[in-house]
Amino acid sequence: MKTKRAHILLPQDLVREIDAIVGPRGRSAFLVETAREAVRRRKLLRFLETDTPAWRDADHPELAGGAAAFVRELRQENESNRTGTRRRAGK
Repeated sequence: MKTKRAHILLPQDLVREIDAIVGPRGRSAFLVETAREAVRRRKLLRFLETDTPAWRDADHPELAGGAAAFVRELRQENESNRTGTRRRAGK
């Protein structure tokens, strides 16, 4: 992954707390992880504040007959696969 150096200023007390948790050689990784979590959280909050639906029926045609029918079909497939496996193993 490409990186870019960024000059940031942090309060000394915060640097001491970070160092106490991850050590001075772990600062960058800690700050990257923390920043990624914050970006993800803010994107999620921004999405939740919109009227954009999280789910579109067009993206899930397998559920056109309803979720219960879809689950029933999956269970039937799973049962027939398990039964078929047992038969082969028992030959």
